Order: sequence, then C-alpha cells, then structure tokens
Amino acid sequence: MLKFILQRLLYMIPTLILISIVSFFVIELPPGDFMSSYVAGLASSGSEVSEATLVNLRESYGLDQALPVRYWKWVSKIILYGDFGMSFEWNQPVSKLIWERLALTLAVSAFALMFTWAIAFPIGILSAVKQYSVADYVATFFGFLGLAVPEFLFALVLMVGAFTIFGIGVSGLFSTEFADAPWSWAKMVDLLQHIWIPMIVLGVSRTAVLIRVLRANLLDELHRPYVVTARAKGQEEKKLILRYPVRAALNPFISTVGWELPNLISGTTIISVVLSLPTTGPLLLRSLMSQDMYLAGSFILMLSVLTLVGTLISDVLLAFLDPRIRLQYEK
Repeated sequence: MLKFILQRLLYMIPTLILISIVSFFVIELPPGDFMSSYVAGLASSGSEVSEATLVNLRESYGLDQALPVRYWKWVSKIILYGDFGMSFEWNQPVSKLIWERLALTLAVSAFALMFTWAIAFPIGILSAVKQYSVADYVATFFGFLGLAVPEFLFALVLMVGAFTIFGIGVSGLFSTEFADAPWSWAKMVDLLQHIWIPMIVLGVSRTAVLIRVLRANLLDELHRPYVVTARAKGQEEKKLILRYPVRAALNPFISTVGWELPNLISGTTIISVVLSLPTTGPLLLRSLMSQDMYLAGSFILMLSVLTLVGTLISDVLLAFLDPRIRLQYEK
C-alpha cells in the first residue's frame, strides 16, 4: 500500500510542472495583454493614454519581458516564497485575493458533495433493489427532473420562494453585518444559515446523475453468481446487499472523486453570479476577461492541483475498497 501511494505522489511532480506551464501559457493565448484591455476600457470611457505612459506601465508590470521569463519569475516565486504575484486589476497580492474565496468555495462544494452523496446513495440503492416499483419510478422521475432544470433557474426559484414565503433574502453567504467582519462563532453560524441554498442548487443535478449511475451499477451486481450463492446459503438480504454488491457498485463513485471537487468549484461560477456568492467563480471570470494573467493563472493552477489531490484520494480509497488494486502493488 505504501508503494502504491509513493508511486502516485511521484507521478504528481511532473504533472504539476506541466500543469503550471499550461496554466500560464493558456492565459497568454488570446491576443493582447492586460494593458491592451486596460487601454481599451479607458478609450471606451473617453480617456486616452499616451504611448510613453503605456510603455512605462508595461515595464512596471513586467509585460515587456519575454513569455518564458515571466513564467519562470511567476513559478519560482510560488515555489520559493509562496508568492503568486500581483493582480494587475486589483493591485493587490494574488494570495490575498484568492485564499478566503477559495476557502468559501471549498466549503460550499463540500456541503454540496455531502448533500449529493447523502441523498443519492440510499435512493440509488432503493431504486435498484425495488426495480420497476413505484419508488423506482418516482426516483427516476425526479432524477430526470433534476437533470432537466438548469441550476441558475433553480437558484432563482429558491431565492424568490424564500423571499415570498419566509420573507428572508438568501443571496450571498453572509448577512450584511458579517460580510466584512472578522471570523467568529457568530459569523460561522451566519454562514451555515446561508449556505443551504447553494448546497441544494449544486447538489440536485449531481444527485440525479449519481442515482442513475448507482442504480445501473447495482443492478449489474445483484444478478452476479456470488449474490445468488450468498442467498442460497441463507444470508440475510440486507447484510448481503450492503456487504457485497453495494461495495462493488461504489467503485465508479470513488474513482470519480478526483473530478467531483473541481467540477463543483467550476460549476459555482454561474450560481455565484446569480446568488452573489463571494467565491472563486466570479473573480476567475473577471480575471480572464481582463487578462489579469497572474490572478487567472493562479486560479487555474489551484483547480488543477485540486484535481490531482482528488485523484490521489480516489486512488487511495479505491485501493482500500478493492483488494485487487492493492494486491497488484504488493507483489
């Protein structure tokens, strides 16, 4: 098992290097740079920037240097000092802008993931065990309904419903008095009172998908010879299902943990705009539109690192769950 984990960690090193290169160069693919966007914005408002001022600004931001030089300065500062550079648009350190938003995004995503699994697992198992029953048809109907309704529309419906029925505004993650306040127990409680809307909105469509996947996987396992043999030996049905076929049907869930976290985070962009959430999505969208390369590159790098970490976690969990994976590395 230790050999398996060490091998996965070694694979992550060259992957991280490649990810940092791609993350930085992808931001540079569109024509122009931040100065081009900045000058265009000034021109649209009727202001003008002289050529000498533009040259000075490009030099001060380091945009006059070659692309490999800018990449090396960016990545070396991250490795040596944990410095992600300065945001051009905000004129602040990138690390100051992203950490709190990333923490809030992870909190929303974690709650959405727990909601998804807590609902999808029991309904998916019930739908498979009671195939073609009323419960199965009801679960199928609501599953397709959850897939069909766009997340942003569902968010709007919940916001309107919460305001008209209960008289409360649920946009944002904090009340007005806690938005800029330092962290405290009262602010944490206020966060929990607001986080349920994005949790439900993000979780519904993924819950529908996981219900269908678990149902299909479990139906395949329930007709395997080992299940028939266990039934013939008189094993209790509930213990039999949970111990053998459900365990085997969970493999696809565990193997996709590495995708779920970045999918949830990137999926919050439109929802964050609709619900006015202070998460990474709107800031990432704005940095891409303004070509703020250090801020956008850092966000893309973070999402990629989260994908790697999630993949490592899923590999380790699969090794614990499935002895076949673990044994092939113990030879």
